[in-house]
Amino acid sequence: MSGIVVGQGKWTVGGTRWFDLRDSVTGAVRRVFLWIPPGPEPEAGWPALWLMDGNAVIGTAVDTMRAQAFWPSGTNLGWGVLIAVGYPSDDAYDSFRRSWDLGPPPGRSYPPFYEGGPEVKTGGGGEMARFLLEDVREFLAGHVRLDPQHQSLFGHSFGGLFALWMLFNHAGAFRNVIAASPAITWEDSALLDHLEAFAAPENQPRVHLSAGEWEGFDLAPFQRHGDEVKARLAEKASTRTIAAAQEMASELTARGLDVAYETYAGETHMSVLPVAVNRALGWAFAIDRSHFDLWPASAQTPPIPQTLEKDI
Repeated sequence: MSGIVVGQGKWTVGGTRWFDLRDSVTGAVRRVFLWIPPGPEPEAGWPALWLMDGNAVIGTAVDTMRAQAFWPSGTNLGWGVLIAVGYPSDDAYDSFRRSWDLGPPPGRSYPPFYEGGPEVKTGGGGEMARFLLEDVREFLAGHVRLDPQHQSLFGHSFGGLFALWMLFNHAGAFRNVIAASPAITWEDSALLDHLEAFAAPENQPRVHLSAGEWEGFDLAPFQRHGDEVKARLAEKASTRTIAAAQEMASELTARGLDVAYETYAGETHMSVLPVAVNRALGWAFAIDRSHFDLWPASAQTPPIPQTLEKDI
């Protein structure tokens, strides 16, 4: 049985619709944003890009499509359906719920975000995966016909962690996986256990990894003063966002996948989001992929700078 719609409406951007869909197993309600391109449906159905943290990214994704796909000779971007999964909220994020939904199992428990609040838990990625692959897909079948061979998944930060976990555990579900600033080292790099068990399918997914320039071992210029400098540097040494993403690129390349990695100049962990969404659309809907630069198997990741080691 598919999820039950408990609300719906039109958003303000380009005819985007949203549906509050009840999980057929847990009863949890998530908001699914849907944008369908103008023009005739392709014979095989529409290619689609699924985006996590839907509230935060759907506006950027729709505007990018509307501004670029109508001029494919100038942008190399073809039309495709956008499916963004978030929550019934006007806020960009629901930090409490995404911690559970996007956290790969087994997960852990953490103190409340605020005094008197509920305990924060991770590890519900399996529930989210089932919701996407069963409830949402069954529901969408009544609204749009999708090409099952051309489905892509995008996630940023925790969403990027989830996207990689989906790659390792549901490898045939998405042709393209785009993980921006993925939290690979989260919970003692437990994701790597899933990588170790990963067996690439015959129709190997293509993977795009990325991070912002200031997610490396150096601070952004505006962060280099104040009382938080040492704490920020210590956090960078722990999360290793750029290095971990590059290491992942090498690991997946060694397994025979087509992998690309990019560092976006001048961007931090949060400012990188619009840039990453734009690139996700290109990776998912590019008309000509022959120009994409893939990660070389011989690439080496940089060591932690000695100056940083001294600072922390």
